[in-house]
Amino acid sequence: MKNISVQIAQMHQPRSAKRNIRVLVRLFLVLGTLVGIYSVLFHLIMLREGQEHSWLTGFYWTLTVMSTLGFGDITFHSDLGRVFSIIVLLTGVVFLLILLPFTVIQFFYMPWVEAQAAARTPRQLPPDTKGHVILTHDDPVSSSFIRKLEQFNYEYVLLVPEIDQAMRLHDQGVCIVLGHLDDPETYRLARADQAALVVSTQDDIVNTNITFTVRQVAPDVPLAATADKETSLEVLEEAGATSVLNLAEMMGKALARCMVGGDALTHVVGSVDGLLIAEANASRTPLVGKTLRENRLSDLGVSVIGVWDRGDFQNATPDTLVGENTIMLLAGSAEQFAQYDEHFAIYNISVKPVVILGGGRVGRAAARALAARGVDYRIIERNPGKTHDPQRTIVGDATDPQVLREAGLDDAPAVLITTHDDNLNTYAAIYCRSVRSDILIICRSTLERNTETLHRAGADFVFSYASMGATSLFNLIKGRRIVTIAEGLDVFRLGVPRSLAGKTIVESGVREKTGCTILAVRNSNTELVINPSPHMVLEAAHEMVLVGSMESESQFLKRYSDG
Repeated sequence: MKNISVQIAQMHQPRSAKRNIRVLVRLFLVLGTLVGIYSVLFHLIMLREGQEHSWLTGFYWTLTVMSTLGFGDITFHSDLGRVFSIIVLLTGVVFLLILLPFTVIQFFYMPWVEAQAAARTPRQLPPDTKGHVILTHDDPVSSSFIRKLEQFNYEYVLLVPEIDQAMRLHDQGVCIVLGHLDDPETYRLARADQAALVVSTQDDIVNTNITFTVRQVAPDVPLAATADKETSLEVLEEAGATSVLNLAEMMGKALARCMVGGDALTHVVGSVDGLLIAEANASRTPLVGKTLRENRLSDLGVSVIGVWDRGDFQNATPDTLVGENTIMLLAGSAEQFAQYDEHFAIYNISVKPVVILGGGRVGRAAARALAARGVDYRIIERNPGKTHDPQRTIVGDATDPQVLREAGLDDAPAVLITTHDDNLNTYAAIYCRSVRSDILIICRSTLERNTETLHRAGADFVFSYASMGATSLFNLIKGRRIVTIAEGLDVFRLGVPRSLAGKTIVESGVREKTGCTILAVRNSNTELVINPSPHMVLEAAHEMVLVGSMESESQFLKRYSDG
């Protein structure tokens, strides 16, 4: 009953209701007048032909002819009567079969449908709503961010300006509010002044307008915006954004960090305080063919978290076998990694340039990151206008075998696939793997759902643009800090729950029960113990640094929640 009353209220807004009723009343008045006139003329013509009928019969005949029912029980015999019948019939066709249905649909049925849709699309949040996240765009980054928020029970709302889109998202179970993004009233009704975070992930110009509009309503709320151009960073900050994320730059750096194919040294891919996470290529080193127990890497101070093999990640155990295509994920301090590098600096050395497919924002960011490490590269870019370094750029189609050979694919230690087209990236990964079984393939995925496809296509590492953006935004909530070291693998910090206090790490069974691995523990003296002993006793005052997938973290929180 409540929904029906809302729909009726929406349908009968003062102005539209009066206008609709006036139109319908006029139509019926004209129709009634015509019926009356035709009934009178019916009697006159019938009397002329020598037929006599009642007034009720006149109305009956007029309505049957105008409605095209035409029972045929009452007919004229003269040409005048037949011409009159034709006029009445045509008038009925126009009024009863065209004008009246159109009027009912246009002024009554459609407003009812719109009112029904409006009742399904909220225009405001309850006044007591607070601590929620407000999103302003339905895009892959926001969709991935929403999944994270739902997983960790954060309230959110997505602002949608179009009713059709709002209905579609509402039917999919997304919490939405209908409203124009450039209207301050939209943010008032979304309770922006009580929000934990407002997020804008549109283009730079729209983001600036949204940021400036939000600041009229909520001058102090944290506001994060994405930026495509370096010049937009300052503009967005001036407009009021508290955090500006250049996702293309972040993606390029993430892809470049995974480039470990040129040597056997450690390459840091993430850090939490003093704990470093690094990747190291085992190819053409004495590690190949032996288990982790036999390689005794713990003697160098580093801990092997897991191993990658052609995109497949496995948690490390003492019996894990190191293969020719294995890339190890290591945890340790800077000193421990330096000690590791001293032992393996002479292995797997390559001075050939890395091939980068795509010279867009992500490709150029990856090139800058590689150059900063002293790694040579060649970019393949179809658009000559994006050429930023003519000496290192090959203008051509990245799917052309001749262009790939010209770029040095046959000798390159690695290829970085950076285009925003996941279909093209899949094609390129399959081709590069068919040409070089030993090459390291690092790939960007625009959509999170395509990461598994790219792994199957031959990519060793895949970073999802959407997932990376969502993780970066999630870190802004309450200062939470997560470091993504690969797609689906994060490093995060959590306090020791009461259910684990007093137990040793091995007794806790965290790894076996949840899939998370404890990398470090900050004790009560604020000292970070990296690669702690399995016999270290956990205390309630300790903070743990763990590594695992989003699912394993969720499993940890469910199993050991203090709530």
